[in-house]
Amino acid sequence: MDAERIAVANACLDAAHDGSLSFPEIVGKLVNSGFEGYAVDYRRNSQAYFLPNGDNVELEMPDHPGQVAATFDSAGVERLVRWAQANGPDYSYASFCEKVKGAGCAGYLVSFLGRRVVYYGRTAEIHVELFPQ
Repeated sequence: MDAERIAVANACLDAAHDGSLSFPEIVGKLVNSGFEGYAVDYRRNSQAYFLPNGDNVELEMPDHPGQVAATFDSAGVERLVRWAQANGPDYSYASFCEKVKGAGCAGYLVSFLGRRVVYYGRTAEIHVELFPQ
């Protein structure tokens, strides 16, 4: 992957963690750079960004406290997504990561093409969240 796209992916990862860009703004930057999606893996503490041709880059995420709970709480994950979407003064992506791991989320896949996010647990249970219209 070329250095410019890697820089965009790094900037979006940093912006998520420091709160300088919202999820829709991050999606816009990634789509404009040609990405078709990305995957967050809390067990590996990494985030991978994908291009349509299969090219990808994997970046290390900042460490978040806690472990991925054994049981996937789909309703809990959905509540946390709603909290993130509301983007209130008490929201931060770092806190979201910690709390969603506690709800048993091992990671999630963001598909720009499918306009959805698939959150998954350690036993492959899922919660699917469609992008707001």
